Amino acid sequence: MSLIGKEISNFKTQAYVNNEFQEIGKKDILGKWSVFFFYPADFTFVCPTELEDLANKHEEFLKIGCQIYSVSCDTHFVHKAWHDASKTIQKIKYPMVADPTGAIARDFDVMIEADGVAERGTFIVNPEGKIVAYEVLAGNVGRNADELLRRVQASQYVAQHGDQVCPARWAPGKETLKPSLDLVGRL
Repeated sequence: MSLIGKEISNFKTQAYVNNEFQEIGKKDILGKWSVFFFYPADFTFVCPTELEDLANKHEEFLKIGCQIYSVSCDTHFVHKAWHDASKTIQKIKYPMVADPTGAIARDFDVMIEADGVAERGTFIVNPEGKIVAYEVLAGNVGRNADELLRRVQASQYVAQHGDQVCPARWAPGKETLKPSLDLVGRL
């Protein structure tokens, strides 16, 4: 079953951000674009490379009105300990969301029940709290922040220009398509 168009459930949890603990809930994401970036666990191998890649792009996400939320089934205390221990993780300025019960991972359908961890799931959520794009990868394959940024930009563009679509490899400033009978069979 597709999760496109699914409104995320209400949640309230702790996050580690800007050297402090902060409560994060659904109310905090409504009205702006969000990326929920699930990863299996802190103190692992592929995860820090992905989170660093996102940290390097965080300002670009903020410039387009999109907040990143990394999420794992670790507690906010573990997020702080990882942050304190790793120079890579110290680069992170976005909220590191704690999901120790797995409730958020289950809502996004990425919980691996047998292991008590989340899949590598990436979700773009619109200002209404609905999922507009997502991907889930095997635990041994890392994701690319550049492509995620492009997908957020494309999602924002089509939300603003409902009569247009973004072709493959579209980037801001590039030509879009306006679906019509004239285009059928011409592309």
